[in-house]
Order: sequence, then structure tokens, then C-alpha cells
Amino acid sequence: MAQPASAWDHHPQPLAPASAPAPEYGTGSLADLLPTLAAGMAVPGMTAAIPELTAADRNCVFLIDGLGWEQLRAHPDEAPFMTALLGTSRGGTGRPLTAAFPATTATSLASVGTGRPPGTHGLPGYTVRNPDTGELMNQLRWQPWTSPKVWQPYPTVFQLAHEAGVHAAQVSSPTFENTPLTKVALSGGSFLGRLSGEDRVDLAAQQLAAADRSLVYTYYAELDGAGHRFGLDSDNWRGQLMYVDRLVQRLAEQLPPNTTLYVTADHGMIDVPFDEQHRIDFDDDWELRAGVALLGGEGRARHVYAVPGAENDVLTCWREVLGEQFWIASRDEAIEAGWFGRPDQIDPRVYGRLGDVVAAARDDVLIIASQREPKESAMVGNHGSMTAAEQLVPLLEVRS
Repeated sequence: MAQPASAWDHHPQPLAPASAPAPEYGTGSLADLLPTLAAGMAVPGMTAAIPELTAADRNCVFLIDGLGWEQLRAHPDEAPFMTALLGTSRGGTGRPLTAAFPATTATSLASVGTGRPPGTHGLPGYTVRNPDTGELMNQLRWQPWTSPKVWQPYPTVFQLAHEAGVHAAQVSSPTFENTPLTKVALSGGSFLGRLSGEDRVDLAAQQLAAADRSLVYTYYAELDGAGHRFGLDSDNWRGQLMYVDRLVQRLAEQLPPNTTLYVTADHGMIDVPFDEQHRIDFDDDWELRAGVALLGGEGRARHVYAVPGAENDVLTCWREVLGEQFWIASRDEAIEAGWFGRPDQIDPRVYGRLGDVVAAARDDVLIIASQREPKESAMVGNHGSMTAAEQLVPLLEVRS
């Protein structure tokens, strides 16, 4: 008589790296937006990669940090103006774009500005290893310092547009004017710093009207900050969404003729509960730490750098411990699956920046590091992985 199966006989299969919903590089990702707009403005070398978009003489990109597609659709009362534009997304198809992977600010802004995937521009995460020094490099804060031009050598689309005679301008907080991230991702033409959101959108409209061909970028960061600190289910976050909805309407009502306004974001966000089931602490887990030299990335998108010779052991362990909740891939498996761009787009200088093991969360979980990353580990709202809540971003359109 057959014996009943024991719970100890259950051997779940880890999530396959190829099953992760990789970004739509080349057809519908953030990296394809500015090249498509610039191609429509006759900038040499640019390709219209997003076929749904219609060319315009003047283009404005308003990037709202942290406003994912799913979060916008879930809050029609707080964002009535943008909600009414949902059907215009991606050229009237009503579909979102995808961010890059990881779905995090430094990576996405570099993809927007350079028009290239992370495996090419070389900012493939919040923190990554610098192969030349062996240290973790924080690509948002640019610590420790390294030469921006060496780290990201490609010209931005704004630079190429400016050289082609297009009036290019970025309107943002003065805080960002001289940061290395701005230099490598968004430089070219004029940077115009304004403190208030109203002043930024008013100036963006003026810059659009300053020439027959204009490419203007403006940015709002505070929605993301409210999500990290208070979570999406907070009055603070909803208040920020209400405010930014009014900013979008204010800009839309000032567009000069022959202009298209695109409202997009760098990533979405999810709230993760504060308990041991949802927040796995690397600093307290000897299994996950075994053989690991450096822990990079962020809670939902980790680059794991192994002690030389321990790469396979680390991969095996992380799959056994986390494989039902995370897509766990070796560096080469992640590249082959298209996480950082097509395999032929991975720049040799970037290869060593990618983790020996890359972990992308599927479930509502984090790999925190309470001792080495106390501030990041305490955040309510998080992002980074390839789930729809994090990866999908709007591309709302207003034409004049």
C-alpha cells in the first residue's frame, strides 16, 4: 500500500530566470522614449523605437518619480486629470511602458537620458560593484566618487539633440544641477533650476515655446519620497499625488502650438509589511551571507557578489532559500534572459558590475540589511523588481 507523501518529500522548483517579465527594451521601454521623440525631430542617429508615437516639433517629458501605472489607475479620485488621460498612454493604445531593470531611479533616469538599456549605459542598480576598486558604488548618491565620464561614457539624447539644432532644456530642482547622475544621464542644452513645482512647469512651457524645435524635460521627486517614508496607503502619498495631478494639468494648459506632452515615471512602488516573513534580513541570515563578499542593489533587486570560487555555492543557496519568492539568476542567466538589455547590448565594462547572482522579487518581500543599510531597510514603500506594480509606468499624452 502506497504511503502518503510527507511534507519533507516536497521539493518546489525555483522560479526560472526566463519566466521573469523582462522590460520591453527596443520597443516599449523608458530607454526608447527620447530616441523616438528625437527621431521625429530629425536628430541624426535616432530611431523611432516606439511605433505608436506621432512626431511633433516640440516635445516635453514630465517624469514623476515613483508614479507607477498600477498606482495611478488605483487612485482616480486623487488624480482625476491624469486618470482621464489613461487611454492616451503609449500613443492612444492605453498601454504602459516598462521601466528598466532594476526599476530604480538611477537606472531608469540613465535609460531615459541616454536612450540605452542598463547593460549598455552601466548604471544597473542602486548600488553595484566597481570592478576596478572592488567597492560598492552608490549610483544615486555617486559614492564613492568615480569619474562620471568613465562610468557612463555615452552622450545623452539631449546632447545629440542640442548638437542637431534642437532647443534642449531640463527644468528641475536646483539641487540636481551639478550632480554626477545629472551629468551622465540628463545633461545637454540648458539646465534651469526652480524650487517649486509650479515654477518648474511654468518655465517648462516657456522653454517649449522658445524655439520651433524644442525638447524639454522636467521632473518631480516628492511623490517617491512620500511613498518610501509613509507608504502608498498614506495621506502623505495621496496628498502628493493630488498636487502632482494639478501640476500636470497646469502644464498641459500652457502648451504652445505643435507640442506633445508626455507624462511618465521611472518606476512604480509597493508597500512591504514590517515582519520577518516579508523582510528577510541578510545581516541576520548566516545561510544567505555564506560566501558573499558584497551585497549590492536594494531590497527587491539584489546584486550579490561572491567570494572568488564561491559563485556556484552562493547561487545554489540563494535558490534553495529564496527561489519560490525571487527570480534568482546567475549573471549570465540574467543577461541571457534580457534583464539588462539584449545579450549583445551588454558593454564589457558593465559585465563585472552585475552581480554574480541577481535576485529579483516576485512576491511582496524584501532582502533587507538592517545593519549595513538601516535607512533603506526602514522604508515602507519599495521598488526595484519586475512585477507590474514596479515595472509598468504610464506614458500619458497631451497634444496641442
